[in-house]
Amino acid sequence: MTAPEPFEPRDVQGDSIAWREAGSRDAGEVVLLLHGLGGSRISWEPQLADLGRRALVAAWDLPGYGDSPPLVGSTTFPALADAVVGWADELGVDRVHLVGISFGGMIAQYTAAAHTERIASLTLLATSPKFGLDGTEPEAWRAARLAPLDAGQEPIDFADRVLGFLAGPDITDDAMAGQRAAMARITSTALRRSIDCLVTHDSRGVLSQISAPTTVLVGGLDDETPIAYAQAIVDLVPGATLQVVPGAGHLLNVEAPDAVDAAIVRQIERSRR
Repeated sequence: MTAPEPFEPRDVQGDSIAWREAGSRDAGEVVLLLHGLGGSRISWEPQLADLGRRALVAAWDLPGYGDSPPLVGSTTFPALADAVVGWADELGVDRVHLVGISFGGMIAQYTAAAHTERIASLTLLATSPKFGLDGTEPEAWRAARLAPLDAGQEPIDFADRVLGFLAGPDITDDAMAGQRAAMARITSTALRRSIDCLVTHDSRGVLSQISAPTTVLVGGLDDETPIAYAQAIVDLVPGATLQVVPGAGHLLNVEAPDAVDAAIVRQIERSRR
């Protein structure tokens, strides 16, 4: 793939989605990045810097997060999948390389299953095919996550505690600071809507519909979405492959950016073949 000159990231305010992009609009390949429950468009700085040298790379603010307006109506996985496709339409592209981490990886699964003709490749990071695959009770989990919001806190107030639990031991101070800044851009209202959506997640019935080349990456030290969750996706998506990243936790794209970026590049090349 020809690598264009690097471009500084640009923030774009679209009609329904706000995003940060890097790279050339003439690069020929478009990579869309979907952040996790506690992220926003600035969660993907390593990927914007690296992959922006070889493709147009865009990271959204989930509807209701950052500068993106909320969805009209309830926040559901089908509605979020449609929002991803609407974002691609706004970018003016027919087929995209879709990358999602954690909650964003869940959204990516529904998007790739429902809109097969729009997805050139699928890369899933630190995610699962169903909420509570280990037996976690949805209402108990939901109540625990909503408790600080019910007490009047905003996501930034508990960001350090949450991120410290999710990260592996080797995350850098700069990477942690970047994820904290991303979480600071979320309101309690937006996080509440996403939590209510997340506990409904069960994509197992549609994963067989995914036709794009699919790779699932997981950190070897990820306790939030462990290797067994990633394997469960691979078992259900035709032709999917699994990559375990040793020493990494749940914040995979900033803990192991080189491994993640290389995997996305391989996906682009795989789709071209």
